[in-house]
Amino acid sequence: MKCIVIDDDQTARLILNQYCSELPVLNLVEEFPNAIQAIKYLNEQDVDLIFLDIHMPDFSGFDFIQTLKKTPRVILTTSDSSLALDAFEYDCIVDYLVKPIAFERFERAVEKVKQMRPQKEKTEQQQKATGHVDSGEMPGEFFVNIDRTLIKIETDSVKSIEGKGDYIYIKTTEKEYKVHSTLKKILEKLPDSMFLQVHRSHIINMTKIVDIEFNSIVIGEDVIPISRSKRPELMRRLNLL
Repeated sequence: MKCIVIDDDQTARLILNQYCSELPVLNLVEEFPNAIQAIKYLNEQDVDLIFLDIHMPDFSGFDFIQTLKKTPRVILTTSDSSLALDAFEYDCIVDYLVKPIAFERFERAVEKVKQMRPQKEKTEQQQKATGHVDSGEMPGEFFVNIDRTLIKIETDSVKSIEGKGDYIYIKTTEKEYKVHSTLKKILEKLPDSMFLQVHRSHIINMTKIVDIEFNSIVIGEDVIPISRSKRPELMRRLNLL
């Protein structure tokens, strides 16, 4: 089985590397100190198994799992035993190893993976669950009612949309429109492939992103917050190199 290790602790990676080398069934192909590097790798390569630390800077193991388009089997490795119940909400997680990990316990976890049938790809199911489904032909424009006048807005001109109370503020490349509506209603009218709600008060046009930091996105001159729950979907949608 092709496997990778994701852990920000170098000692933990060394131990897992040694354990993998002692089991002929495992072929450790890569190690990563953070989840972002692993995401880039998995966008191009398939593996059968991931040894994944839960607690890593900026991006937890659970966040990482939610970004994957295809999810291989996962064995969690962590120093925190309190998250075991949360872990088994994910179908892809086979076992939960608490550090320091004894080799015999590691071997039993790998044996569980061996006994399982190959996991079917769940890409379509995951896409439906997240709402990221190809919506077919992309609407080129939409209309908003402002002071009893219908104003046409070109879809690709929209940079971001912010919700404030009973109004939304649609920012385009030319001007800003104040519309009596909700983010939920406008999101239903926008193409899934282009727009994403990244915060309870903000929708962005993915094609207008200038820069991304851990908790914010830069679009034009605006800095837009990213909520923790929305970050995995944003990372999954990015075309990372």
